[in-house]
Amino acid sequence: MNAPVPILMYHAVSTAPNDATRALSVAPEAFAEQMALIDDLGFTPVSTAQLARWWRATGPLPERPVLITFDDGYEGVHRHALPVLAKHGFASTLFVSTGWLRGTYDTGGGLDTMLDWDQVRELADEGVEIGGHSHTHPQLDQLTDDTLRFELTRCREIVADELGSAPVSFAYPYGYSSRRVREAVREAGYGQALAVGNALARRRQGPYALQRVTVHRNTGIEEFERLVEGRAIARNFARDRALTKGYAMVRRARQVRKAIRSRV
Repeated sequence: MNAPVPILMYHAVSTAPNDATRALSVAPEAFAEQMALIDDLGFTPVSTAQLARWWRATGPLPERPVLITFDDGYEGVHRHALPVLAKHGFASTLFVSTGWLRGTYDTGGGLDTMLDWDQVRELADEGVEIGGHSHTHPQLDQLTDDTLRFELTRCREIVADELGSAPVSFAYPYGYSSRRVREAVREAGYGQALAVGNALARRRQGPYALQRVTVHRNTGIEEFERLVEGRAIARNFARDRALTKGYAMVRRARQVRKAIRSRV
């Protein structure tokens, strides 16, 4: 019941990603191999909403649960990932930045070829949970209260308008959050939210700070097996964590300077 759960974080699934998305992309062949391994190892993929619901009810989880999540909304999730997920009958969650998707609300910020709303609807029809990932993918903890509220509610409103139901799950852009951001996410109507952290998710983290592990383009199949099994994660991501801690200090210093300037 309280066992840790691996939540895998993907971005683009692409044969030829551009420079902006390459490091956080995976090749279609690698993704297919990774999903086949999950099947072979006897894992049961569930959606973000399902995991949160089970943990809130303290009910029994399925055999070896795992979450497969995608951030931003890259076109390759529909082209390459969906057929593989359907083949295995796997649940998954796609977190969309609504201002990055092609169509009416496009703000031009997408880093590569993005999904359009017809493709998002097809993903939803195939059972993929569609979650929120803000409207324009900013660093949420750097925003004013009003702008933060807009990013969260605008995303939720657009998804509800396009799909007929509002998203209940959220993922923080860049993984950044704070107590203020987490409270705003809850107040906006999201029931749970995912960070990054590069660690296994545990019930004690709370529904608004569940951690994920990053799948990179250079994640080999042996390393992937260790990640999904929860082995040696701290060692695999030691450099990433050091960089994250260092950048967090820089970001806190910026926030302090901004607060001081606002009082002058």
